[in-house]
Amino acid sequence: MVQLKSHYPSPPFAKQSQPIPGLACKMSPKPDHGEKSYEGHQRLVGRKALITGGDSGIGRAVAIAYAREGADVVINYLPDEEQDAKEVLSYIKKAGRKGYAVPGDIREEKFCKELVEKSVKHLGGLDILVNNAGRQQFVKSIMDLTTEQFDATFKTNVYALFWITKAALKHMKSGSSIVNTSSVQAYLPSAGLLDYAQTKASIAAFTKSLAKQLADKHIRVNAVAPGPYWTPLQVCGGQSKEDLPQFGEEAPLKRPGQPAEIASLYVTLAAKETSYTTGQVWCSDGGTGTV
Repeated sequence: MVQLKSHYPSPPFAKQSQPIPGLACKMSPKPDHGEKSYEGHQRLVGRKALITGGDSGIGRAVAIAYAREGADVVINYLPDEEQDAKEVLSYIKKAGRKGYAVPGDIREEKFCKELVEKSVKHLGGLDILVNNAGRQQFVKSIMDLTTEQFDATFKTNVYALFWITKAALKHMKSGSSIVNTSSVQAYLPSAGLLDYAQTKASIAAFTKSLAKQLADKHIRVNAVAPGPYWTPLQVCGGQSKEDLPQFGEEAPLKRPGQPAEIASLYVTLAAKETSYTTGQVWCSDGGTGTV
């Protein structure tokens, strides 16, 4: 039986920092993406999925889970994250599925369109899109939040989601699913994540609105809203260096979640068994009950 509070690492964590975008393999402790624990149940057999930010964190856990559920997967990531990405591809192939890498910067509209076209070519189609890649940088005061950072956060978290989704819909048919990554920050924003929280609220609204647009096409659109999860996003500026050692302790479970603990939500939202579920934002925040 899993002990909810003690099964995974709890604060305090070692002080650490990495340059953006960060690597999971260099974190201490290393996140659990389900590499050893996730067991598939053939819920996505024959499906074709594109996952942005699939090299580490939640995206990596989803890629591993999807492959073990029977899906072929394309992962997107930044070139600096190649080391993590290679590991993910190896797990996809060990699961007996096809795995492909399309590295590049989704802040560029041209690349977003190319990403979708390359994914369709690799997979022979596309019926699951997971918009997961995100940028998060802690800035204490709005007076220190630069236009350059504000723009980079919105380009990564909002514009790219719009560009990729629009391109993907040209290929998605009835029964397809889109799963976005919002955040509890959309509903309970932290003072130092002003730009990030805005983007995550935008994603929640985007999800609900697009779900209504696509209902007649029988394409479902949902989102997951993670709380504090132990990913590279946190150690490369997502949290202040002072607060990072205690990351996750405010949750009722007194620790951050591990990516392996949320991957099954992305599986469920993409699976045919939830065919009546669309326009929803499902939260996983360690018991806070934010959404």
